[in-house]
Amino acid sequence: MWIEETKSGKFKFTEQYMDYMTGKKKRVSVTLPKNTAATRKNAASILVRMIEEKQSAPKQNSNITLEELVEEYLRHQELILKASSYRSTYYLCNAILKIFDKDIKVSNITPIFLRETLVRTGKPNGYLNNIRNRMVAIFHWGYDNDYLADISFVSKFKLFKDKTQREKIEDKFLEPNELDILLKGFKSRKWELLTRFLTLSGLRIGEALALESQDIDFSRHVIHITKTIFPAFKSIDTPKTLSSVRDVYIQPELEKICRDIMLFIKQEGLFRGYRTKLFLCNTKGDYVSYLVYCNVLKQTSMKSLGRKITPHVLRHTHASLLMANGMSTDAISRRLGHENSEITRRVYLHVTEKLKEQEQEQMKKIHLIG
Repeated sequence: MWIEETKSGKFKFTEQYMDYMTGKKKRVSVTLPKNTAATRKNAASILVRMIEEKQSAPKQNSNITLEELVEEYLRHQELILKASSYRSTYYLCNAILKIFDKDIKVSNITPIFLRETLVRTGKPNGYLNNIRNRMVAIFHWGYDNDYLADISFVSKFKLFKDKTQREKIEDKFLEPNELDILLKGFKSRKWELLTRFLTLSGLRIGEALALESQDIDFSRHVIHITKTIFPAFKSIDTPKTLSSVRDVYIQPELEKICRDIMLFIKQEGLFRGYRTKLFLCNTKGDYVSYLVYCNVLKQTSMKSLGRKITPHVLRHTHASLLMANGMSTDAISRRLGHENSEITRRVYLHVTEKLKEQEQEQMKKIHLIG
């Protein structure tokens, strides 16, 4: 430590240290009114504390509010996520801040407070689990990045038991007879064609709506999947995973539907006076609305089947039909564009059980010895 007298007659006490982050020498100093044995001892103590603070990891903020933590989390997510993924994260975080008091200190949060607040919203348990999972991710991120000192309460913040239809594996795909009833229930040729296309291709709805005519490669018998559409903003982005970028083989019945769609769009374009590069479009030649199709599918399925069907159910239906025809789960996963799927395995087990039941029924009718 060395001492310099300032122009004002005070004394500046300075100490040098090695910064562990950069490996460079740095200084800290404190100015005191006198240069006595007592002030030198006091200055040395102050300088030691200053160096320790600068060399230590960031301290957890016991006063950080939920809003402040969410804002820091979003800043980090914006740096590492694709635009489409960040948007969905952003909206889910905003939903959290609408449900909970923004100014609540995270250190005061308890599991029972979280559960009771969510239950009072009256939202379905499936939605509450989405909120719960995002909050758990935020708390873990806060702990890993030294914004929170303790997140032991998170282990008691359990998932809500989802008693909705979505939990039933039978409701996650259509049986062949149900699919036939659904297809006959459409009043619009366009929506029937899109439904057939999704069922025969296994594409995600975002992947299908983002397709351009040039992505349908009849010469090589494949559909090139290189992009997806983000429904809320109709913004085009690359698929969320590397395995989602793929070529989907066009089997003969899928080829027929692709050609039927292209002919329909061409005829509609001539009638309505638009030209488009899209494989499937609305009456203005623009991207088909995700919400419009979902509503049409929901209304048609409720009327014809008595239950709501989503575009993703058609994707699972595609998987179940392939399973019933002997295709392996690995081959199906590659076609669907993911490496691992719990739902695919559950559908596989369910279809396998149904096939066993059918085989047993067939065996009942067979007489091997006269």
